Amino acid sequence: MSLRQQHKGRQGKAWTLEELEAGFKEFYKEHGHYPTNPEIDRYEYLPSARSIERSFGGVVAVRKQLNLGGQDDYRTGEHSSQRAHKINTRAHAIEQDVYAFLCDRFGKELVHREYFFTDDARTRADFFVYDNSGGFCVDVFYPSDRRNLAGCLNSKLHKYATEQMRQYPVIFLQMNDELSQSLVDDLVAKKSNKPQNGQHVMNWDSFKDFCETRKPLKLRQR
Repeated sequence: MSLRQQHKGRQGKAWTLEELEAGFKEFYKEHGHYPTNPEIDRYEYLPSARSIERSFGGVVAVRKQLNLGGQDDYRTGEHSSQRAHKINTRAHAIEQDVYAFLCDRFGKELVHREYFFTDDARTRADFFVYDNSGGFCVDVFYPSDRRNLAGCLNSKLHKYATEQMRQYPVIFLQMNDELSQSLVDDLVAKKSNKPQNGQHVMNWDSFKDFCETRKPLKLRQR
């Protein structure tokens, strides 16, 4: 079952149910749940949620037709709302911790959140930090386990594959303390699709060590 990549503008040909199934299953493999409409719009292996609505009757209808999960998996009701709230709360807290550390190390004026490489909202890094070496990007994520780490990393390497996305060093910062740097390094070493030059996968401690090697940019006094 092959994955089809979403492109901006006209798609050329209509998406098939088989292509949707491949995209939904790939997302589940990476994230541990099927995507919501906003996640579908940002995901590179699915068309927009509006397109699915027009052609297939909506996301819920497609998932029922493909037999993808039970009612709890539709992320509706109290259980799924609590789970979504917990995930979003954790993600916000993690990004805040990273932001606070970067501001303390490099200065608030030189740490930019939501750095966009292009007009496409999917081509962004969580942070861009200006320093004496020109700067670097940070993409923060929290994989639930080793398998989820591999899936998340595959998606991110594809996202950062263009020349425009590789103009600065990129740190893929995984924030699950249970996944050691040695485990991360072992996984990366065994991948056929490896990070490009300037791309690194780090845990929190390794990232802090990396930041110690980067010299803060000295702003000109006005």
